[in-house]
Amino acid sequence: MGHESLTLIRGTLDLLILKALSTGEKHGYGVSEWIESVTRGRLLVEEGTLYPALHRLERRALIAAEWGLSDNNRRAKYYALTSRGEKRLAGEVSTWRRYSDAVEKALAAEAT
Repeated sequence: MGHESLTLIRGTLDLLILKALSTGEKHGYGVSEWIESVTRGRLLVEEGTLYPALHRLERRALIAAEWGLSDNNRRAKYYALTSRGEKRLAGEVSTWRRYSDAVEKALAAEAT
């Protein structure tokens, strides 16, 4: 498949945002950069997808937001994981690992 960008599987963006914020507070662009960096550019998150997800997670009290200044002195909303978000992240990671393990088993199965 090479190094082309992959489309996010439905439902994984929230998990990736929570994981990004588990490493420390970030503004939206920082979340997007983190995802792109750790996936070596294979997953790219566009603004039109990212910000609705951040707002949804904030409404669900999984993340909290606070205004601050970015590195270039621009006003930016910074997001941080809440304790509720930490618990959700742990559960989502467990579910994702079970899911990906099951898919891997199916892909590795011999044809019958």
